[in-house]
Amino acid sequence: MPKQPGGQRLRLPLEWLGILPFMIFAVLFLILPTMKIVIGAFQTPDGSFTLQNLIDLNTDSIRNAYWTSIKLSFATALLGCAIGFAMASAVVFGGLPKGVRNPLVTFSGVASNFAGVPLAFAFIATLGPVGLVTVWLRTEFGINLRAMGFNLLSFWGLVVTYLFFQIPLMILIIIPALDGLKREWREAAAVLGATGAQYWRMVALPILFPSLLGTFALLFANAFGAVATAFALTGPQLNIVPIKLFAQIRGDVLGNPNLGYALAFGMIVITALANFLYIWLRVRSERWLK
Repeated sequence: MPKQPGGQRLRLPLEWLGILPFMIFAVLFLILPTMKIVIGAFQTPDGSFTLQNLIDLNTDSIRNAYWTSIKLSFATALLGCAIGFAMASAVVFGGLPKGVRNPLVTFSGVASNFAGVPLAFAFIATLGPVGLVTVWLRTEFGINLRAMGFNLLSFWGLVVTYLFFQIPLMILIIIPALDGLKREWREAAAVLGATGAQYWRMVALPILFPSLLGTFALLFANAFGAVATAFALTGPQLNIVPIKLFAQIRGDVLGNPNLGYALAFGMIVITALANFLYIWLRVRSERWLK
């Protein structure tokens, strides 16, 4: 072991050994790949420095891909926040049996991490052109989802699919914030003559606003970076950034890996801003709820 100037040996606390596997994992699978992406975005195939990759992002196809991804992320984050907040409020403050909360939280923990090919297959088997629910609605009630304009392999079909993991994530995050609302605040509002609607509008929602906005930012980043579900469900039909990125780095002769690095770099910037906003607002909300 190295020695200090006074002759004493330096000893690392054994507690650090517990997080050593995580640190190694983070370096190998998060920090180094991110550095590779950032460096590659400013390189040519032969390794020389260039800004052309970032300039090439300013094309109609890539701008439309970013705009579609932003709209998709915004729609799923907004709907996920609204529906998840309603469900969490019903569990915490509603008249639902106490036994409903634990199963809902457990299911949310599983569903929030259920994505990729299994999720795409589940929705195709359920709401696809010959899916279980699609056929059942058509045969039993005469409701033809295709004739009504619903197509699972489209923008709104992807929105519905993403909500399967966006809503549970919202529930997991917002329930602790709802638990932090003190009973005394509601009682004080009632003593002062406030109705339930006035309490929510003037007391509860202003306190919860940082948590709600922060969770919206997190859900936005979560949807913006999702690639496996979108590719497995729609393939190259939908022009979003993750699918366009996959087309550039999959290794065929038409791909441009450095342009793919630039696309990924843009995604990193957008998701980093969303996550920074979430962390900042989360700190503010926790300060309020103490």
